[in-house]
Amino acid sequence: MKAACAAAALSLAALSASAAGPAAKAPVSFTHNDWELACDNTRTCRAAGYQSENGANEPVSMRITRAAGPGTALEIDLQIGADDVKGPLRLAVGKAVVPGLKNDALSLDAAQVRAVLPELLKADSARLTAGGGREWQLSLSGLNAVLLKMDEAQGRIDTPGALVRPGGKAESTVPAAVPAPVVRAFQPAKARPGDDALAARIFPSLDLKKALEYCNNSEKVDPKSLEVHRLTGSRVLLSLGCGMGAYNYSSLQWLANDKPPYAPVALEANGEYDDKDASITSSFKGRGIGDCWSSETWHFDGQGFVRTGAESDHMCRGFAGGAWSLPRYVSPVSYTHLTLPTKA
Repeated sequence: MKAACAAAALSLAALSASAAGPAAKAPVSFTHNDWELACDNTRTCRAAGYQSENGANEPVSMRITRAAGPGTALEIDLQIGADDVKGPLRLAVGKAVVPGLKNDALSLDAAQVRAVLPELLKADSARLTAGGGREWQLSLSGLNAVLLKMDEAQGRIDTPGALVRPGGKAESTVPAAVPAPVVRAFQPAKARPGDDALAARIFPSLDLKKALEYCNNSEKVDPKSLEVHRLTGSRVLLSLGCGMGAYNYSSLQWLANDKPPYAPVALEANGEYDDKDASITSSFKGRGIGDCWSSETWHFDGQGFVRTGAESDHMCRGFAGGAWSLPRYVSPVSYTHLTLPTKA
């Protein structure tokens, strides 16, 4: 059973798209059967598993989190797709049993993690049960492969702290966490009278090839479809709503001067602009209930829009809004400095 799966998991190291050695470059994404892995740019890794897609299993998920660096501990959290459960829940996997879990705090303590982890690596499934005969079956198919990839991404293979393939290499050889870059963002300047009129003036300078090719409302692309947002005393953001499906929205963005030469520059950032913190956020659902999705955020740093976050939950397993936050990229935003002057 799981022994055969473990052997197959070890061979998956050859399938790594990004890891060529003990200090694999982050971020890393990997999916196998009912489990997925996301390691962000600091080398913190989060693995998430779900109920099997086969059968009529109720939504259940486990997240295993480990920060980078030698000797770091595991964190294990659980979640069920029901909020009407009364009384404690009981986790059972192999020989390990964890009773008394509360639905609003399904996190294991350090002793429980130590008891459960070896059984997770050997078993095919884990069960959560509650009063009234309620039961949730968590698939462990793919767990070993995903944890091997986690070890690989964090440079742990053949060290004592490796989860799947420990060895005799010194724990001190495990690479340290990579510091997350801090973005020093600027609060936007206040709008000025006449800002809206800039749309008509700047519009002829825009390269609209992408808009005409990709926007589903391309026949309506004109100055009236542009929104103008004041960023500094001399620069503005122009936003063009590009398309809206059943549950997704996209836009194109340009950064431009507010006086000739306007010199508009198309941005990678795609989404909705928030003038409270000068951020642009894209969010895309995989399907209507939003149980699989991705999002990305950029903030204005005084010169342009810098990516500050990216996360996704790729598996559509019945959790409306997504079961977990699985960051692929993190960058703290600091507003500790002065707001830009009105004339930049």
